[in-house]
Amino acid sequence: MWLGVDYYPEQWPEERWPVDAKLMKQAGLTVARLGEFAWSRIEPDEGRFDFGWLDRAIDVLHRHDIKVVLGTPTAAPPAWLVKRHPDILPQDYTRTVKSFGIRRHYCFNSESYHDHARAIAGEMARHYCDNPAIVGWQIDNEFGCHDTTRCYCEGCAHAFRRWLRAKYGSLPDLNAAWGTAFWSQEFTEWDQIPLPWKSVEAQTAHNPSLLLDFYRFASDSVVAFQKMQVVVVRDLCPRHFITHNLMGLFDQIDYFDLACDLDFVSWDNYPNYWDSSPHWTGMSHDLMRGARACNYWVMEQQSGAIGWNTFGQSPPPGVIRMWTYQSIGHGAETVVFFRWRTARAGTEQFWHGILDHHGQPGTRYHEVARIGAELHRHAREWARGCPRNEIAIMVSYPNVWSLQIQPQTAGLSYWQEVHRLYEALRKLGAGVDFVPPDADLSRYKLVAAPLLVVADAPLARQLESYVTSGGRLACTFRTGLKDENNIVTDQPLPGPLAGLLGIRVTEYDPLPSGAVRMVKVLATGMQIQGRIWADVIEPAAAEVLAVYTEDRWAGKAAATVNRTGSGAAWYIGTALDSEFYANLFRSILDEAGICRLAWVPENVDASVRCANGNPVIFLVNSSKQPQRLELDRQYHSILDGKTVGGPVELPGYGVMVLRSE
Repeated sequence: MWLGVDYYPEQWPEERWPVDAKLMKQAGLTVARLGEFAWSRIEPDEGRFDFGWLDRAIDVLHRHDIKVVLGTPTAAPPAWLVKRHPDILPQDYTRTVKSFGIRRHYCFNSESYHDHARAIAGEMARHYCDNPAIVGWQIDNEFGCHDTTRCYCEGCAHAFRRWLRAKYGSLPDLNAAWGTAFWSQEFTEWDQIPLPWKSVEAQTAHNPSLLLDFYRFASDSVVAFQKMQVVVVRDLCPRHFITHNLMGLFDQIDYFDLACDLDFVSWDNYPNYWDSSPHWTGMSHDLMRGARACNYWVMEQQSGAIGWNTFGQSPPPGVIRMWTYQSIGHGAETVVFFRWRTARAGTEQFWHGILDHHGQPGTRYHEVARIGAELHRHAREWARGCPRNEIAIMVSYPNVWSLQIQPQTAGLSYWQEVHRLYEALRKLGAGVDFVPPDADLSRYKLVAAPLLVVADAPLARQLESYVTSGGRLACTFRTGLKDENNIVTDQPLPGPLAGLLGIRVTEYDPLPSGAVRMVKVLATGMQIQGRIWADVIEPAAAEVLAVYTEDRWAGKAAATVNRTGSGAAWYIGTALDSEFYANLFRSILDEAGICRLAWVPENVDASVRCANGNPVIFLVNSSKQPQRLELDRQYHSILDGKTVGGPVELPGYGVMVLRSE
């Protein structure tokens, strides 16, 4: 396993480079990412390439046993390129051109930009294909950040129409799929189809079917731009890996699609350490592992206070170490800190790195050095191990986009509902994978599919096959509302999943912000609060689990289970308190025989990596308060070599890594 750092030699005097490399080596850092924002130094003028400075920087690192990941620098096209080819600049939905001055100022569908991006990726790959220091490549940097996924220029309008022609084949088929008879929006020529430019009301007042396809098209455009570079680099550098640094819960791009052309994904992890719950960060880790269904890298790990014009707190002592082991526990093969030294110039002057502006080792450096020493001694214990879980949460980016286009009610958040289920499972000590709708579900004993708004017939058949074959499926309100074109079903809800779930939704009601509808759990008599949304469920074959207790809905079903074949499907008609989900999932896990670490307290993030058949348990305390654990057996504590069992205390921001004795 490697520990690394993001390094920008072009921003520092050359005489400083050996000092940096020596300090990196002393801290146990063995890999560095370079070059992803250095286009103006690599190609100072069109067609004139200067690799001398980068060769020397790489050589300095290599002499100190530090390997290099090179970034293709296409996230920040230089000024000369913008001046000569202003057509590369993207436009927002008001058709305002986004100018040079920050980064990501390019349109993913610009042909001239494709040409220049292909050229510099090729020149770099040819130059470094045999360099012994280079181990891999990062394509571009953080696709889509700063709201740059969707461009609204005329070039994108033409590309969108080509994309639609390929998808639908004919205008009559497109008109039928989009329901364009509404408001006299039927198209008779392809060039009549607009992008969702700002309209009379607002940009989001466009046909929701057009919008969903535009969001898909924009995501596909990013995937195609990345693939263009991947093909170039892979052809010239077949021995090197290729990755891209994703951004966790960022959702303008379908990350399952983006990951397909990569050897593995990386992602940039900037946790909100002031939040006592570890589960938002854990959810991002697990989603990134699921994007490619394999272990991953953290290509940027927060190492100090972050911010541009203003910045927040510095991580308290121990937190950087805690974040690092949380990453490893969830499946990170390498953790790369952002950044080595805090920038003295530019926008990120207050985005702190391992070293402060003065470049002298301090508290954060010594904490990183401690991590480096620990990994050098112990990482072989979990080398090549990966999490193997029996539970999956299904994530669908078209569902995310459908709810962004039409949120339906205030407070309804796709990721909040995903987190509601994820957190309940994690607090029970269960591991969770994330999967796309077309995944093979056969290895999972439980699949949760929250807010499955867009659900077509093939997905319904897949889920029915999974449940009848013994699987357990948990769905929530708004399931089965729309087809793949964002058109509302003409069947009673939950549409194509009604038979599988054994119910019919007869009424529904969005609940205003702060409003609740009381629900009674029949098995226990427990009274809980339903929020955000409320479905009235009429059971057909399903068993009622909970009922509403007030108003005209008193006594009507709020949650059900339908046992069919050798499996079961649950439907939850409102957003219920965490206690309900904890009790529901506890009974499902026990019934299914799903392994979990039942002794893990709430503020401890527990993950298991199976290395050579041997589970290694990572425990990180995300709070500053000590946490008491009642271990279920004796374990070997890998980091300190002790044997532990029974009651133990995990210090604030503390870490334990255990394997069975």
